[in-house]
Amino acid sequence: MQTKAPSLGIDRKGRLQIPPQPAPRQPAEERVRNWAEVFLGFDLDTAVVEASRCLHCPAAPCVKACPLRNDIPGALELLEAGDPIAAADVFRKTSNLPEVCGRVCPQERLCEGSCVVGRSKTGKPVQIGKLEQFCADTQRAQHGLPAPAVLFGDAPVAIVGAGPAGIAAAEELTRLGHPVTVYDAWPRPGGILRFGIPRFKLDIEIVDAKVAQLEAMGVRVVPESRLGPGFGISDVFALGHAAIFLAVGASAGNRLNIPGEDLPGVYSATEFLMRVNANPADRPDGNRDPLEAGQHIVVVGAGDTAMDCVRSAVRLGARAVTCVYRRSEAEMPGRREERRYAHEEGVQFHFLASPVRALGETHVRAVEFVRMELGEPDSSGRRSVRPIAGSEFTIEVDTLVVAAGYRVDATVVKGIPHLAIRDASIVMADPETGETNLPGVFAGGDLTRGPDLVVTAVADGRRAARAIHRYLEHLAASGDEASRDLEVVAATSRP
Repeated sequence: MQTKAPSLGIDRKGRLQIPPQPAPRQPAEERVRNWAEVFLGFDLDTAVVEASRCLHCPAAPCVKACPLRNDIPGALELLEAGDPIAAADVFRKTSNLPEVCGRVCPQERLCEGSCVVGRSKTGKPVQIGKLEQFCADTQRAQHGLPAPAVLFGDAPVAIVGAGPAGIAAAEELTRLGHPVTVYDAWPRPGGILRFGIPRFKLDIEIVDAKVAQLEAMGVRVVPESRLGPGFGISDVFALGHAAIFLAVGASAGNRLNIPGEDLPGVYSATEFLMRVNANPADRPDGNRDPLEAGQHIVVVGAGDTAMDCVRSAVRLGARAVTCVYRRSEAEMPGRREERRYAHEEGVQFHFLASPVRALGETHVRAVEFVRMELGEPDSSGRRSVRPIAGSEFTIEVDTLVVAAGYRVDATVVKGIPHLAIRDASIVMADPETGETNLPGVFAGGDLTRGPDLVVTAVADGRRAARAIHRYLEHLAASGDEASRDLEVVAATSRP
């Protein structure tokens, strides 16, 4: 039952005196021996006190900084009144994955980065992400995820890709009354949530619960259905779908383009994390293929994905784990919290070094690096780097992981005839609707942005769902025009 939040006479000066509440975490020496989440969660009393630090600013900069425009002050007001379930309902009005976003969003760059409290003497913003996580987790534990009965119409929609954008679009379209079928390349749905984010950041039960909710609402999931030769856009339309939402993400890893990169023992971050996260049933070849413990693992890269890799390597039992980055720590992208965790867990960092070649015959045995020095800032303000002549050195490795960023898999988008794309195989789509140049075909998430955040993918999925609904309403009202439009898109989608 929801509790109406009281009308608050805000004592903002008094609230600024409330200290940030401690966030309980597993000690480093314990968490490196398990895959459980590091943050142990707030209890209700602690969450209420932390929520009471919110100043309820009239301008609500935290809301403006959230890609989903979550009503953060409204949710925290309800939480402060002792009703996390009602607070969770507020988050769910604008977010399909609050339990996920509360864990993996870079809040320091978004809502918390805009929190006025963070600019006060405490220097610490309200812990919005952890409070969002607490509310969503409490609701799920006590009531499960809401799966209302839906009265379906006769305009089925296909979604290609079961990651964050596809999940959000599937839920929204189902609520709008459209039968939804989700086609995904992997044996189980979830995309990056299941295969790309380590369990110590996102418990797999959260993903399973979301999939179960969608299936209870009537969403049909067809696994191991990869868009490409033999299963193209025209084939999807031929199955009776009136519109298609492309949400395949950007899962292909960037390469270093150095000699020896194809040696056994050299992995992209994508493959490494998939191998770490997947159960045998989740892998196309049916094998877990564990990475052996007791080795020296080197990860090249510096963002959150690199931190996921090094921290996973520690939990695999590697003797030594080293992160190598071509700039200094001051230039590292990604979340500071993740880097701090990596330091605490024993990861070694080697800055101002860039790989030259991987060495070995039948397996990678070492990597040659060259030392780098920082130059002047470029147009973005980021300092450039240049190699120092004659400074080469070698690090012995058993496994090399390349975490140099992601890109859209060109084989997917180039296999869709006449679909407009731009550099790096990014699909061109209206940013407000997700409409592509093909009638009835919409796209969103990393496929249209390049590698981005879970929260922006969710936002794209929600916007596209509303646009698809309007499109289908228009087709229904147009009568014969609808069939003509579908014939056009089917024809233009054939090779």
